[in-house]
Amino acid sequence: MHRIIDEIIHSTKNRIPSNIRKGKITSRQFKRSIEDKKQKGLIPVISEVKPSSPTRFIQNVTPSDAARLAIRMESAGAAAISVLTEPFFFKGSIRNLISVREAVKIPVLRKDFIINKNQIHEIDSDLILLVAGILGDELDDFVNEAISSGREPLVEVHDSEELENALASRTTIIGINNRNLTTMNVDITTTENLAPLISNRIIISESGISSPLDAVRMIDAGADAILVGTSIMLGNVYEKTYELVHALNAKTDTK
Repeated sequence: MHRIIDEIIHSTKNRIPSNIRKGKITSRQFKRSIEDKKQKGLIPVISEVKPSSPTRFIQNVTPSDAARLAIRMESAGAAAISVLTEPFFFKGSIRNLISVREAVKIPVLRKDFIINKNQIHEIDSDLILLVAGILGDELDDFVNEAISSGREPLVEVHDSEELENALASRTTIIGINNRNLTTMNVDITTTENLAPLISNRIIISESGISSPLDAVRMIDAGADAILVGTSIMLGNVYEKTYELVHALNAKTDTK
């Protein structure tokens, strides 16, 4: 892993909750949301409330800001909302996630570095990100824990070995991260290489998607949906989400 990722994981160890009450939640149906968009000829977009990245500050986002942003994303046609909850490197917060889930009706993904099962139960979310490259041999246990809690695990992979581990688990959602967490380089051909190896799972293409052309390219590669953070947050949130959601229509119009 890249030095930055190692630093984030080390930081995460210091904020693992204890004495968590474990229960089962009722999650909003992500698959239904994806299918609804596809039936309408739209691209299912997971639009991300992303205040920052380790290398690029975007904007301060309070819980009330997060709610307003998510409402705009939902009204622009987003299929789900991703919320960063990592507080130090991404400037996210659990309070932002709570605020977003109260403000919208579509599924909400918790995006963080999950390294302890207590984190799964820390806050209600419809989906939770599990990074195969970080969890390694523990991935299957974390997937089962998430499923038993009522949350849907979105298992993120970057290469064929991680994909093999993900496919051996019970997850129904696989995210292909176009960013290499060892070099931090981004290459959207990663989705084009890995998506054909996946069947009977929902495929999400993540990272490096900034334009309608990128969005269409990922769908053509076999992705069922795309997750976009930085390019949406740097622009007009409503317009950028709408542009990506309707990218297939724009492709048809130019023929």
